[in-house]
Amino acid sequence: MKTGQAWRVGMADMQILPGPRHRPPLRRPMWIIILVLLVTLFLICAYMYPPQSSAACYVFSSRGCMSITDWLPPAPAREFTDEELASHVVIKDILNSPPILSHKSKIAFMFLTPGSLPFEKLWEKFFHGHEGKFSVYVHASKEKPVHVSRYFVNRDIRSDQVIWGKISMVDAERRLLAYALQDPDNQHFVLLSDSCVPLHRFEYIYDYLMHTNISFVDCFQDPGPHGNGRYSEHMLPEIEKKDFRKGAQWFSMKRQHAVIVVADNLYYSKFRDYCKPGLEGRNCIADEHYLPTFFLMTDPGGIANWSVTHVDWSERKWHPKSYRAQDITEELRRNITSIDVSVHVTSDEKKEVQMWPCLWNGIRRPCYLFARKFSPDALDNLLHLFSNYTTI
Repeated sequence: MKTGQAWRVGMADMQILPGPRHRPPLRRPMWIIILVLLVTLFLICAYMYPPQSSAACYVFSSRGCMSITDWLPPAPAREFTDEELASHVVIKDILNSPPILSHKSKIAFMFLTPGSLPFEKLWEKFFHGHEGKFSVYVHASKEKPVHVSRYFVNRDIRSDQVIWGKISMVDAERRLLAYALQDPDNQHFVLLSDSCVPLHRFEYIYDYLMHTNISFVDCFQDPGPHGNGRYSEHMLPEIEKKDFRKGAQWFSMKRQHAVIVVADNLYYSKFRDYCKPGLEGRNCIADEHYLPTFFLMTDPGGIANWSVTHVDWSERKWHPKSYRAQDITEELRRNITSIDVSVHVTSDEKKEVQMWPCLWNGIRRPCYLFARKFSPDALDNLLHLFSNYTTI
């Protein structure tokens, strides 16, 4: 009895706890999920199919388009061969030597021609009155030239046959440099053809070349068949495809650069052996690639990347436009001498136009001091025009 009473009392005194609350299911923020999915999909597509235009590239990064290899740590530097090490030491030592300019400093005008020079009378007018500030060298590859100007008499050097597109063209350039370097007063070296003419008076050209510390060597990257398409992997390991460059052969260079060109055998031998017409189905033209590639690898900041000799390739032929007698006008000269932008067009399907200003000691100035290709029948009109030249 007592036990039952106790049970009833205990039951009465117990509190009934509330049961678990029933909560409604959480409402998911669907718009956030959709946004995250879209952004993820966009980034995946951008990674798999990177943008091709430079404008689109900068949407992702101010550094432009980058491949996955750009994000990886740099590959360890390749160990130089004995020949490379010796070449780099010699070139560095030569480039570190200070230029020696004095009142006796001269420009070496080096003419690369098959025979006689049709514009000697024009050059005589150009040189007259500036004796002691220039020297002349003539490399005639086919026949002994007949000279009509006293400045060219006895200025022929030992010459060998030159075949267009072959290493013999580079050999002739290096031979001219070697002869001109024998005169310690020659401080600048200009390569000219038989069809080249001056666009300014001597004083203007002398000051333009002597008062800057760079060489005017044409150099640009052409990814097309007439550029990097001519590269041969036999040039490895010294020359990689990424360093292969193209440019016009008509250069103007300071003495230190002329010395390293003549002294070079390492890079020259690669072009001699593996850059020639018809090799491995490629038509590699040594004189269009050797110097641009050489200077990119040895002293890229020491060249202007454009030539001071104007050539008109607008006709898109194997050879540039040739100016005849009827083309010679003051307007033509002014049009050429007013150009202050260097222009190159790649040979691939894109036909990309590469342009950069012609900077002389950091100042934008006209690019060209000389021009080619002029026909011999233009001589009389050029002589008349030159008498009206004014120093700009």
